[in-house]
Amino acid sequence: MRLVAEGVEQARQNRPVRAEQVNIAWLKMKNPEAFDGKSSTAFNQWWETVTMFLGFYPEIGDQQKIVWVRTILSDTALVWYLQRFRELKGNDTWVNYVAAIQAEYHNEREAANAQLKQVQLRYQGSIRTYLTEFRALNNFARATGEGLRKKINLVIADSILDIWFNQNPDEPTDNEGFINATYRAGI
Repeated sequence: MRLVAEGVEQARQNRPVRAEQVNIAWLKMKNPEAFDGKSSTAFNQWWETVTMFLGFYPEIGDQQKIVWVRTILSDTALVWYLQRFRELKGNDTWVNYVAAIQAEYHNEREAANAQLKQVQLRYQGSIRTYLTEFRALNNFARATGEGLRKKINLVIADSILDIWFNQNPDEPTDNEGFINATYRAGI
């Protein structure tokens, strides 16, 4: 047994190591939850977690990505995948697969729900908390321009608005500049 352990250690020491492997702990990311394809399931949010997961493992090839996504599909989404697989006889590309699954399951209702939640969102003393929640919802609500400004200006404290106008004689023209200026005023 001792000889086997020594042999394994020796093999480990003699194995070439890539530069990016040196002094890096191996991390593992939990798989996203399964997607069932039901209209009540938030596809866009689920797909965002899939994209983040795949970004964590950039060495995965396109065919492996397709097969891996299949492992986190269930119910009608799995039936959709299997039908697509049969039709294409396994000849699919990641670009085409992404376009197909997004076309099939993109849910406009998610954007409407996020917009409703944005309108219901209230400033409760912390500009950081409010803008973090607002931005998270805006990933799906996609408020821009004057609509975005009105949503924020209607709920933040008047004192923040006063500071905002004193700090910004030239109003930012882009959404991110406006949100950042609001954040600075709120802090």
